[in-house]
Amino acid sequence: MQIEIIANKRDAKGSGASRRLRRAGKVPGIVYGAGKDAICIELDHKALFMQFRHEAFHSSILTLNLDGKKEQVLLRDYQMHPVRSEILHVDFQRVSANQKIHVKVPLHFVNADIAPGVKLAHGIVTHIMTEAEVSCLPKDLPEFIEVDLSNLQAGHSIHLSEIKLPKGVEFVQLAHGDDAAVVSIPMPRGGVAGEEAGEASITSTTE
Repeated sequence: MQIEIIANKRDAKGSGASRRLRRAGKVPGIVYGAGKDAICIELDHKALFMQFRHEAFHSSILTLNLDGKKEQVLLRDYQMHPVRSEILHVDFQRVSANQKIHVKVPLHFVNADIAPGVKLAHGIVTHIMTEAEVSCLPKDLPEFIEVDLSNLQAGHSIHLSEIKLPKGVEFVQLAHGDDAAVVSIPMPRGGVAGEEAGEASITSTTE
């Protein structure tokens, strides 16, 4: 998915200048990195806000069109108004094609409805993580990572090491020895253990 952002350089700096920009329907921002000078920018709030609503905008390589010159960037930080749906500031980081990046990528969970822990044991899926940080070259960055729950049993979890990743992509946590659990289906109350106890009680009473 190709996402392009239109921006212009801004000369005015400071909180007063930023307030004037916001009143004019603009968002102040900055772009930095890749061994180049940081540049203060301004963007149209309405257009930016529409793009913010898409999940991919927060975890994809973006094309920043700055005064007609295009470069590849990542959204690194942003500030929102505490009450209104208003973007107050954005930070973009330039990316280099031959340097690995660290990005948090959303996890998409599939086949929960046919997971044995749900279908047979009537358990409820618990999402321990909804995103995970990956390391890869910009060209290999996935828009999301799929987590297949089709074989997940009640009382079990899926860990980072069990998730299939695209070529050239690795989990940062796993690379540092942390094989964290991503999703689980806790054993329901009165599940298998409870049923076995009940059967034992009935057998004992009959005897």
